[in-house]
Amino acid sequence: MGKKGGKRTQKRLPAPPFWPIHTKEFRWAVKPRPGPHPKEMCLPLSIVVRDLLHYTKTARETKTVLAEGKIKVDGKARRDEKYPAGLMDVLEVPDAESTFRILPTSGKGLSVVKIPKKEASFKLCRIEGKTTVRKGNVQLNLHDGRNILVKVKDPRNPLEDAYSTCDTLQISLPGQKILKHMKFSEGAYGLITAGRNMGRHGKLTKIEVGTAMKPQSVTVEGSEGKVFQTIADHVFVVGEEKPLVKLWEE
Repeated sequence: MGKKGGKRTQKRLPAPPFWPIHTKEFRWAVKPRPGPHPKEMCLPLSIVVRDLLHYTKTARETKTVLAEGKIKVDGKARRDEKYPAGLMDVLEVPDAESTFRILPTSGKGLSVVKIPKKEASFKLCRIEGKTTVRKGNVQLNLHDGRNILVKVKDPRNPLEDAYSTCDTLQISLPGQKILKHMKFSEGAYGLITAGRNMGRHGKLTKIEVGTAMKPQSVTVEGSEGKVFQTIADHVFVVGEEKPLVKLWEE
């Protein structure tokens, strides 16, 4: 018989390089389940708890901690050690009174940064797409798999639809209510989430329209004063004049 479906196991050697695990110490690693983030841009929850936060030492201890509901992701207790935690996810450890956010590290990948407790009540989500559904309402497709429905009174004149792709929403956790809308425009403050400038952030000074052969590009004035360019798909707006969330460099 032929092969049915994908593999359920994950070896350490081909695992994403930013995972904080030794590639040759053991043979196997935790494979993240299909979920809100792709494998290349996520961290299994067990690796976050054991290898990044160091709350446990073994996989068995990690499973016990998660099974007791002591780790929350975006305001909900997650008991699956293979749950994929990704960009901008908020992790809470109530027993330790600690809160973390998953952010890109300069030149490496994703990691966690400790944030103030007040930031645990909201999350930033990038609009990846828009869909028109029944009765002319608009469904916003966000980067973490969420869908938010925007009610429209008059489908012929949708005044409520002020959202565009690449814009960012500040939503409440876990209620998922829109608190703020930030436009992807010149003057906004952006965070680079991929490419060789990953982890850098600064003011968007110029946005160039793309063509069929060349993607839309953005010029960013970094927090250190240096100017660099990247493509629009790698830019995540995190504020209007300054970031709404704590970043790596302040």
